[in-house]
Amino acid sequence: MVDQSIKVAVDAVVFGYSNNELKILLIQQKYGETKDQWALPGGFVKDSESLDEAVQRELREETGVKATYLEQLYTFGNPKRDSRFRVVSIAYIALINPKNSQLEASTDAKDAKWFDVKSLPKLAYDHQTIISVGLERLKAKINYQPIGFDLLATYFPFSDLENLYQTILDKKIDRRNFRKKILSFNILEETDKISQAGSGRPAKLFKFNLTNYKRLEKQGFHFEIKLV
Repeated sequence: MVDQSIKVAVDAVVFGYSNNELKILLIQQKYGETKDQWALPGGFVKDSESLDEAVQRELREETGVKATYLEQLYTFGNPKRDSRFRVVSIAYIALINPKNSQLEASTDAKDAKWFDVKSLPKLAYDHQTIISVGLERLKAKINYQPIGFDLLATYFPFSDLENLYQTILDKKIDRRNFRKKILSFNILEETDKISQAGSGRPAKLFKFNLTNYKRLEKQGFHFEIKLV
């Protein structure tokens, strides 16, 4: 008979996008050995709930946000990842537009804040590793699933979508090739709305065709992005 005393937890790698920066949502710990340290939103799974229910609850309790897009990322189970006891964590990826979310820290979170993924503070546990794995998944994901619906505004200039992809990849893309390919999937609709931001030439605004977007999101697509 195996003697086992393992606790199960969930952690959320919540990506956001604003001002041409890829963001990560972190919480500041309120108690324990990691008090005042920054960490991913997350916590232990209750006996009565599923993993998906647990991660949504932790997000709501610690940050005040609800994720409409959640995907299991990876299971982290190094015996020494938590100094208190053996904890296996199932990590998730979430995509949220920061402008649509009002942060509100509660329960064991002292604060909740968005950070530029390139300028993260020192993190508790193995959360830097979890974020690194999450970022690699996101970079790979944009080649087989549309990314943007949960990260951009309802109406946006096409350049915002280009900049989003370049920010995630951290590389310059071939803009002409990108535009031609992305429009061929019929997931964008050009509207009569005009961008008034900045001093440059006014640009037509686009919106996602939700029906086509969800269809491609479900069946997957192959989108080879050319870099410059």
